[in-house]
Amino acid sequence: MDAELGTRDRIVKAATVLFQNKGYHATGLNEILRKSNAPKGSLYYYFPDGKEQLALEAINQTKIFIEKTIRERLELIQDPAESIKNSIEEMADNLNAGEDEKLSFRSNKKVSINLIAMETATSSETLRKACDSAFNTWQNVYAQKLIDGGFERKRAENLSLIIQTMIEGAIIMSLTKKVINL
Repeated sequence: MDAELGTRDRIVKAATVLFQNKGYHATGLNEILRKSNAPKGSLYYYFPDGKEQLALEAINQTKIFIEKTIRERLELIQDPAESIKNSIEEMADNLNAGEDEKLSFRSNKKVSINLIAMETATSSETLRKACDSAFNTWQNVYAQKLIDGGFERKRAENLSLIIQTMIEGAIIMSLTKKVINL
C-alpha cells in the first residue's frame, strides 16, 4: 500500500481494492488489515462498525468521484444528446484500461457500486441505501443536463433513469460476457 497515505486512507484503499476484486462477502477484515499494513486496533478505531462502514466509505468515495467525472464529461459538449452519447462512448473505451486508471472499470481506486449492490441488497439495508443514493446522484446529473438542454423536468427524469439503467445493465452484461476482465 502507499506509504504516503495515512492509516485510515490505507485501510479504505485496501478495502476498496479487495471489494472491487473479490466482492464484499469474500473480503475479510484480516485481509484488509494485511493489505493495508495497519494494526487491528486502527481498523476499529477508524471504522467501529467494521466492514460495512468500510464499504460505506468506499461507496461514498466512488459516488463522489463518478458524479464529478460524469459532470466533467457532460460539460464538454452543450447538446445533451451528443454529450451523453460521447460520455457513454468514453466509458466503453475505458472499460478495460489498467487498474491504476480511475476511469477503468477495473480501477483499484474505486469500487463497483453495481457489484456491491447486487451482493448486499438483501443482506444490508444500509449498503442498499448507499448504493441507491449513488445511482440516484448519477441519474440526477444526467437529468440536469437534459433539463439544461431544454427537456421538460419529468421527461428528463424518466430519460435519465433509462440512461443510468442502461449503463448499469451494460456493466453487468460486460462482466457476464467477459468483455470486462477483473
